[in-house]
Amino acid sequence: MLDMNVKQRTIQSEISISGIGLHTGKAVNMTIKPAPEFHWYKFKRIDLDGEPIVAVDADNVSDTSRGTTISQNGASISTIEHLMAALVGLQVDNVLIEIDGPEVPILDGSSRIFVEKLVETGLVDQEADRDYYEIQDNIVYVEKDRKVEIIAMPLDGYRLTCMIDFNSPVLGSQHASISNITEFKNEISGSRTFCFLHELESLVNHNLIKGGDLSNAIVIVDKEVSREELDKLSGLFNKTVEVANEGILNNIQLRYQNEPARHKLLDMIGDLALVGRPLKGHIMAARPGHTANAAFAKKIKAEIKKDKNRKNLKVYDPNMAPVYDTVQIMKILPHRQPMLMVDKILELSETHVVGLKNVTMNEDIFMGHFPEAPVFPGVLQIEAMAQTGGILVLNTVPDPENWLTLFLKIENARFKNQVTPGDTIIFSCELLEPIRRGIARMKGVGMVGDKVVSEAELMAQIVKVKGN
Repeated sequence: MLDMNVKQRTIQSEISISGIGLHTGKAVNMTIKPAPEFHWYKFKRIDLDGEPIVAVDADNVSDTSRGTTISQNGASISTIEHLMAALVGLQVDNVLIEIDGPEVPILDGSSRIFVEKLVETGLVDQEADRDYYEIQDNIVYVEKDRKVEIIAMPLDGYRLTCMIDFNSPVLGSQHASISNITEFKNEISGSRTFCFLHELESLVNHNLIKGGDLSNAIVIVDKEVSREELDKLSGLFNKTVEVANEGILNNIQLRYQNEPARHKLLDMIGDLALVGRPLKGHIMAARPGHTANAAFAKKIKAEIKKDKNRKNLKVYDPNMAPVYDTVQIMKILPHRQPMLMVDKILELSETHVVGLKNVTMNEDIFMGHFPEAPVFPGVLQIEAMAQTGGILVLNTVPDPENWLTLFLKIENARFKNQVTPGDTIIFSCELLEPIRRGIARMKGVGMVGDKVVSEAELMAQIVKVKGN
């Protein structure tokens, strides 16, 4: 369980780490420095003119083919996931990473050395509370062709579960999990990256692992290998290469029986740092990879934006003095009971309108719509929203009683919570753009108290009544 009053943390003093980039083969020097509250993780390319900053953010992901690469301000940083996992796993919130090359050093292929360096320098609490994002509702990401599925569920903590299955007789199906992020240091951080022998050969042939030396990756042998191939690899990496009993090259010994699954979990923790905030929830993933992880981080970011927009929605007092009451509304709208769905107009301007609908058990709809468990239909919520928007549109013409508002399109309609008798729905509609040639586009939101119950984008046209 996470303590929601815990403070943000940074490091006690700066850390210097040097190594080789796995794919570029370039030596790189990196200095991790303390950073202020709400800074999160940012890289600074000190080898480039202007020392551009690259923020760890899902919107900055530029490549996920052989690791996670982020780009911003004309600069890129590759293979960030192992360092990010170390920071998240130790619950460090704010650091600046100065680096003099395009790729984070691979070190031993895990997060262990990063973790050791961070622990050695020490962590320090800051003044502000940790800025968790709490998963409110299930968030699902699916890639059917690759059989990838990731789901985030509400949980008072940060728990992760990962399953991998490569249809390999050697690797098979593996699972890894942690019930709390505090388990990362001992259970996950030392798990090294892995690849299949056929992938290794392809990468070597395409000159794509210039920094690989067989000391920083588990190589899984998923086919019969000739003596000639082993000799070739031995010469390439200047090391005697054989196939061990476990079906892997003898370059390294497994640290865990399920080390590949644990490393996939490590990658997922690191990639989800792209959300830009520490998370609170249970993440379950089947066959994840960098591409799916980055896409899922974007999906969580989108939910954060929606939640922020919802928090910015104004909560109205249904008892406030109305701009129009029911009688005045009927002078503008042609609707009559039982199809008049707006009881009051609470606010009205040139660009927005706020209306009110009292839902009572006496309405005819409940005679047939779930009489034993009455629920106000979503389609009628949209109708009430449209009528509220109609007041806004008709407010732009003289003699509104001589005009009709005909709705042309409904898009992105969503229903968030049930509406039942006794509820009061507050509908707010706002123009998305100025009305042109009698066409209006609006965003509508329905709320009961502080909860969003429905939302939609509406397009309407003003039409003059014949004979007037």
